[in-house]
Amino acid sequence: MQRWQRFAAMVLVGACVPGAVAAQIYPAKPIRMVTVQPGSANDFVARLLAQELRPALGQPVIVDNRGTLAAEVVARAPADGYTLMLYGSAVWLSPFIRNNVPYDPVRDFAAISLVAASPNIVVVHPSLPVKSVRALIALAKARPGDLNYAAGSLGAAPHLAAELFKSMARINIVRVAYKGTGPSLIGLLGGEVEMMFPTAGSVTPHLKSGRLRALAVTSLKPSALAPGLPVLADTLPGYESVSLNGVFAPAHTPTPIINKLHQEIARVMNRQDVQEKLVHAGVDAMATTPEEFAATIRSEMAKWGKLIRDAGIRE
Repeated sequence: MQRWQRFAAMVLVGACVPGAVAAQIYPAKPIRMVTVQPGSANDFVARLLAQELRPALGQPVIVDNRGTLAAEVVARAPADGYTLMLYGSAVWLSPFIRNNVPYDPVRDFAAISLVAASPNIVVVHPSLPVKSVRALIALAKARPGDLNYAAGSLGAAPHLAAELFKSMARINIVRVAYKGTGPSLIGLLGGEVEMMFPTAGSVTPHLKSGRLRALAVTSLKPSALAPGLPVLADTLPGYESVSLNGVFAPAHTPTPIINKLHQEIARVMNRQDVQEKLVHAGVDAMATTPEEFAATIRSEMAKWGKLIRDAGIRE
């Protein structure tokens, strides 16, 4: 084959597999990782991941805090691998709770990998005369509508965990709304409400001080984030509530780029030093394939979507 024929063949192959060609030169410039507000669990994980990805990718990974606009920003970004998003379940649950959400959680994003998980913990004010989930359920049944639980954002993990508990235990407990996790904890510490279902990282200092009492963890298996606590599923079989965080790209990002990002993200999240840093922050590190992450989103939408509809949770 003459030189010009070999060159023409190479051009033809490259034209047929643009994603593969793009992946060979990717990344050629800095990558932006969009996430929510500074100081959140998502922000902490995003900054740690961005720092550890830079050497492997050979380009800076810049964290861009966009608050509740993060998903909308990424849904509209070019599908070239240079805009990523690290976000949690609000991405796929918001359409069940709010009208006119400006994106479709399945159609507008490409799942790359789950990276972190944090269970909730059933905590009560020490004045409540219960030391187990079974005793809490018995008290709630004896006093229907009398016990209150604190929850911040509508549809956030502490809210949905409590509603799932309420549904599965068949009890009547009443939500008291606060403006975020911090104010919710203050309300619980002050005895304004009797219980709460915060994530592990947010409540650990208050458990160690004895200002709050923990009854159970909401993961299916015992968690290193809540050592010594029984799982709620021991009392309510099948109960599980875990806050998940994952990395997304805009839909239609070339598969070779998705695979390259997944490979490097998984390598970081499987490192022991990274896992230890996240445990200290109240988060379990994890890594999944893009297919596993997408399947988890579908499963989460089916489970929590039904609960949200049945409980009438809607803005």
